Amino acid sequence: MNSRLSTKGQLIIPKEIRERHGWRPGTDLEIEDHDEWVVIRLPATGQATTLEDLFGCSGYEGPRRSLEEMEAAIAKGAGKSP
Repeated sequence: MNSRLSTKGQLIIPKEIRERHGWRPGTDLEIEDHDEWVVIRLPATGQATTLEDLFGCSGYEGPRRSLEEMEAAIAKGAGKSP
């Protein structure tokens, strides 16, 4: 599909693409310039997750286990000898 840049610098995104992505008038889009090509997409939502955000998310409340204990449990669950 082709489109033409207007004298005001506006780009018309073909209707088929807008409908496929659910883009309506007023939809915010992010534009990334990569020298030879350009990416148009919805902006990322929320913030990136950090490792600190994940601490404690497993729900495990038992005693702390060493790496060796965890590896042995994984090996046992996989049917291997530790």
